[in-house]
Amino acid sequence: MTDDQAAQLADLILAGFDRHYRKFRHYSHLARDGFLKAEWRYLQDIHRERVDLYDDQVDHCIATLKDRFEHLSPEGWQSVKQAYSKRLERHRQPDLAETFYNSVFCRLFHRRYFNNEHIFVESDALWRHYETDETLIRRYWVDGNLEAVFLNMLEDMELGLPLENPHRDVRHLMHRFAQEAPNLARAANRYSIDLITAPFFRNKACYLIGRLNIDGEALPFIVPILNNEDGHLYADTLLVDSNAMAIVFGFARAYFFVDTGSPLAIVNFLLRLMPSKTRAELYSSIGLHKQGKTQFYRELLQHLDTSRDRFEVAPGIKGMVMTVFTLPSYPYVFKIIKDRFAPQKEMTRQHVKNQYHRVKQNDRVGRMADTWEFSKVALPLNRFSDALLEELSKVAASNVRQEGEQLIIEHCYIERRMIPLNLYLEDPAYAGREEAVLKEYGQAIKDLAKANIFPGDMLLKNFGVTRHGRVIFYDYDEIDWVTNCNFRRIPPPRYPEDELASEPWYSVAPNDIFPEEFATFLFNDNRLEAAFRKHHGDLLDADYWTAVQAELNAGKVADIYPYPDHIRVKRA
Repeated sequence: MTDDQAAQLADLILAGFDRHYRKFRHYSHLARDGFLKAEWRYLQDIHRERVDLYDDQVDHCIATLKDRFEHLSPEGWQSVKQAYSKRLERHRQPDLAETFYNSVFCRLFHRRYFNNEHIFVESDALWRHYETDETLIRRYWVDGNLEAVFLNMLEDMELGLPLENPHRDVRHLMHRFAQEAPNLARAANRYSIDLITAPFFRNKACYLIGRLNIDGEALPFIVPILNNEDGHLYADTLLVDSNAMAIVFGFARAYFFVDTGSPLAIVNFLLRLMPSKTRAELYSSIGLHKQGKTQFYRELLQHLDTSRDRFEVAPGIKGMVMTVFTLPSYPYVFKIIKDRFAPQKEMTRQHVKNQYHRVKQNDRVGRMADTWEFSKVALPLNRFSDALLEELSKVAASNVRQEGEQLIIEHCYIERRMIPLNLYLEDPAYAGREEAVLKEYGQAIKDLAKANIFPGDMLLKNFGVTRHGRVIFYDYDEIDWVTNCNFRRIPPPRYPEDELASEPWYSVAPNDIFPEEFATFLFNDNRLEAAFRKHHGDLLDADYWTAVQAELNAGKVADIYPYPDHIRVKRA
């Protein structure tokens, strides 16, 4: 390959990336318009479209390369990488552009040359230390009058709609600040507030995100802005602390739309405010899930270099479709589709993949774990326990193979590790929390239903508990749209003998669901069933589900926010 050809290829790939990122930013403009017009279904539609944007643009770039070059082979491709790397020295999205290059190369050559000579396994430059661009941040100085600063912040938004009652909202923000940070609220010292100038749009809210800088420390804060659907906006509440922010940026929520030319700067800013989050998770949270995937793999390799424990079978009841393993020192699980499913699982491997993609496209309402999908993952063989290797050879032999000192996993999903709900309820360490977590479990099912997701298999083992005590669903092979289901009451028996018969006395179609049966197969402990019925007995009634269906069919998009109702502004 000549230097001129390498330069042409580098230019075409970078042009492909730039095209992709322009389209990606355009979706943020569309999200802003959808929020201002209160077009909630439209926002869901563009979220689904954007999830598939990256792969579409990689394919478009590859088609362009094949059109320009009749014969493409990996020989000499190192010079393409060098030319490409040179072009990234002054690029505003060098981190994303590297990943795009990797995707093009690996897809073009079917990943047969997955090594550092041809792609960017490790980032090739120092831009991981990239500093925040001044245009990304607006600074406010607080000199004894925080109320005036809050008012200025709201007025500076310039979203395109007036505020419903700015002084009322500011009073509520001040009240929340006094509740959450009383010492700072009373402080007379001069301090500053940094606000990310680009709003974060998701579902029915626009989030203003920033930090208070005082005495050398940074206190994160979020102000959710809502649309009253009558031509005005209002500030709903103030969230102040890392945990509250981490829940807003949770791995079980849909991705944000944020219009920025410097996503790395945004991620660096957020990372300082949420040390419990990883860079990979934050990239994903702003819609750059492919970059999140790249970053996750880098972080995993770094962790393997500094740890000694071994991958092992994940605790809990073994799945009928997936086999799951984990590294105890690393807070994630790896899920591999089995070669053969349990007899009652009448589905294909492709069906399972489609279900996981459906979840990524859907509004996850804080109740379904996000996943990264990987192909041909190379991990050190000596880091796998003997029991895990034996398990993989038994149930997923077609999905794993050994190459020298590496174990190659052909396909897997990776997600945050949680405590399976059934194990949580059995663990003496959580004694006394049963009712609270079952209340969360029922609310998770209700939130999913409002997002038109019926979990299918609602067994406790298919839900996990996060470090914040939230209950999250993570078994997707049987999910369906609520609107596809036929919720019925069990008809009364015709004769006394009907109840003793081995077969039901009524017909059952494939999509028929009888909610009154849920408790029978969910609970084998009367105490747990009673706690569930206390808070969510309506889930056992077909009328509840048909009412949810009616709202969904009428086009209603539910209000589900990542903070409790009692801290919201009182608008009446």
